[in-house]
Amino acid sequence: MRVKTFRGSSTAAVFAEIKAEFGDNAVILSNKTTEELGRKIHEIMVGVDNQKETASIPETREDVIGDAMNSIPDWNQEWNQIKGHMMALLKPQMNMNLLAPRQRLALEYLEREGVESNVILDLFQQLRGDKSKAILPELEKIAPVRPFEKDIWKEKFHAMSGPHGAGKTSTIIRLALKEKKENPTTRICLVSADQGQGKGRLVLRHYADLSGIEFKEIASREDFARLIGECHNFDRIFLDLPGMSANAELEGWMAACGMHGPCDIAVHLVLNPYYAPAQYNAFLKKYKSPKLKSLIWTKLDESCNYGALVNTAYESGLPVSLLSYGSGLRNTMKPATERDFWRLIFKHQLPAKDKVEFAKAI
Repeated sequence: MRVKTFRGSSTAAVFAEIKAEFGDNAVILSNKTTEELGRKIHEIMVGVDNQKETASIPETREDVIGDAMNSIPDWNQEWNQIKGHMMALLKPQMNMNLLAPRQRLALEYLEREGVESNVILDLFQQLRGDKSKAILPELEKIAPVRPFEKDIWKEKFHAMSGPHGAGKTSTIIRLALKEKKENPTTRICLVSADQGQGKGRLVLRHYADLSGIEFKEIASREDFARLIGECHNFDRIFLDLPGMSANAELEGWMAACGMHGPCDIAVHLVLNPYYAPAQYNAFLKKYKSPKLKSLIWTKLDESCNYGALVNTAYESGLPVSLLSYGSGLRNTMKPATERDFWRLIFKHQLPAKDKVEFAKAI
């Protein structure tokens, strides 16, 4: 991705300049207003897919291969179609008599819960032929859990990514409340990097002002570099990242803002449990990054089933770190544990309401 910053005396003038140079291909990465010598300066950072600068530059072998690959239809979509046909052919070959009754009932329940056929088939392959094998250890391999606890997640920077409305801002506030409750002397900084969503930014600033917590905004590579330089003043820094719209992807946005390299940062993908299966695949592609370390599930109390939690963990290979439910900011979030996670899947019991021993149920 090619990144360029445009500056002007008005937003309209800057957008006109962007359109004149890049047409409709530019993706807005940041939009901020600064004051210089008493004048307001509007600064917009955009990114565009790499383009050939001039026709006189000869194409390399890599360019030719890249162009050819770009002309092929989206491989992910094509593979999903192939996988669907394969599952339709393989499923009738699943001889459930090879499983113990308890194993068979668990697989049938997961299928009704919305767990996809490829996950069910994988589980079947692991269980068949050994009727004494417990299903829960196999499930924990498919959907791992890594609780969001200070001694486990030791990174200083924790960034919340995900689509608009997923609950990134409220997750950050809940985490800050948890940190303050456990250790009132913890030095916390809340950072808004979402210049396009004024409401979330204002909520974060308002909470920080009420709680006496440091609040900052970042909109460019320079802002993030400044934050890195000041990070020794804080024990935990929570960043609210923008939802990636249009053709923007998390990896390109982070590169534009300088969030790669040795920065001690873990990015967490915040999702709700009631999107369509195709939408989850699109999210995993859009938010794919080496810095992406876990899944956080919010609004769990609004869903009627939870198969998506298993499917997304299986497809991404990412552990689940947090479970969030309810509209309040206190007592509505819990670090994920295997017991809480699987009781949610099999019993639809939210963590705060769970009092029954679960290991005997599976």
